[in-house]
Amino acid sequence: MLYAKELEALKRAGRYRTREVVNTTLHDFASNDYLGLAHKQSLHQKTCEALAQNELHASKASLLVNGYHQIHKDFEDALCIANGFEAGIVLGSGFNANIALIESLVRKGDRLFMDALYHASGVLASQLHGIDVTFFPHNDMQALREMLKNSKAKRNIVAVEGIYSMDGDLCAREVFDICDEFEALLIVDEAHSSGVIGEHLMGVYEHYGITIAPNHIKMGTLGKAYGSFGAFILASEHIVEYLINRAKPIIYATSLSLYDTLLAHHSLKYILANAKELREQIALRQSIIKEELAIDVKGLIVPVPVGDNRKVLAIKDALLTKGFAVGAIRQPTVESAIIRLIARLGEQSEALRTVCKELAHEL
Repeated sequence: MLYAKELEALKRAGRYRTREVVNTTLHDFASNDYLGLAHKQSLHQKTCEALAQNELHASKASLLVNGYHQIHKDFEDALCIANGFEAGIVLGSGFNANIALIESLVRKGDRLFMDALYHASGVLASQLHGIDVTFFPHNDMQALREMLKNSKAKRNIVAVEGIYSMDGDLCAREVFDICDEFEALLIVDEAHSSGVIGEHLMGVYEHYGITIAPNHIKMGTLGKAYGSFGAFILASEHIVEYLINRAKPIIYATSLSLYDTLLAHHSLKYILANAKELREQIALRQSIIKEELAIDVKGLIVPVPVGDNRKVLAIKDALLTKGFAVGAIRQPTVESAIIRLIARLGEQSEALRTVCKELAHEL
């Protein structure tokens, strides 16, 4: 057993992980399907009907080798219109999107400034081929300002998340002004904010009323609020042109599946058409979280501090016996163990209130 000692150490520390087949009989407060669109059969049916009218049903190749289809372009164009960006690219996953952005944009002589709580995919990318990276304390804009002020780099690149995946808090509004002031390239990972905040639920750029500038980059995922799979990058024509020529996950990977792209496009149309009602449902769930757990949330991620790996697993298991699935998040994903509850619209508000009461009792 080549890794028996390592696995045993993880078990002793309460950090051992296993895969669990989805139990569809449970109330799902664990997944990132924020709007419940992964269960919306009308979107699936529309996608199947549209794909059936196409001459092919698979992408077949990379974006640059006969794998870029009108289906991809139509969705990219729709994303650009909805978000106010010049150009876009769809690709395989948010993980790959972060690798693509950071590995290609941070060149020799450049410096990357990354929020300390940035997603693991970005952290991994920052460790590739000697990238010069500095992590600044989470959402500490004074620290970021000083770092940029003292930077001698050829180009400065800043990476933040719109809503942070574990803490559930927003990036600071000031980061946009600071990056504009110091002419730094700004990457905003909107995996957990796109489809959740903003007047039309387009994310943190819309939420803060940001005027899109040439130094702004937005990355979003399709496997969360959009109920599909994949990711997108939105930026200036110049940046997208560069990514197409230098980003390895774009150049060397098969393009995003046609089904997933069509499904996400239908989801985008649904979100835009129903934004007001969806915002009201999100606000209702935020109010329930405040009432039952005394936690203010800006999106739909509810981090409940527990602090003990074994206790967080025990709470998760106890809730499972009562019919509720929640996330038990441990180190190294978070500094201290939490229950991560997702107040998703795919579950009724009454069920959310019940699981909150049960969770409070277990704490």
